[in-house]
Amino acid sequence: MVLQPLEDHILIKPIIEETTTKSWIILPDSKEKPYKGKVIAVWAGKILENGNRSPVDVQIWDIVYFTQYAPDEIEVEENGEKVKYLVIKHSSLLAKQ
Repeated sequence: MVLQPLEDHILIKPIIEETTTKSWIILPDSKEKPYKGKVIAVWAGKILENGNRSPVDVQIWDIVYFTQYAPDEIEVEENGEKVKYLVIKHSSLLAKQ
């Protein structure tokens, strides 16, 4: 199944941060921190009142940062297994790499 986000939404595959050290010590989440993910799909951008599209300045495979509560999570079946993706508005992104 191929997902295509609409307008200024961006489809992201989350990147899970490692929470253990090399010596197997588990690190607790002590504060809210930005999350990151890899851009999987983008669309042309939101249609403005004048009929033009607002440009989206991220591309497929960019690494982006966002807050914990910004994206919506969706789950789709691919090749017989369930895969989780995040959908986020372009304006909710904090940074890109």
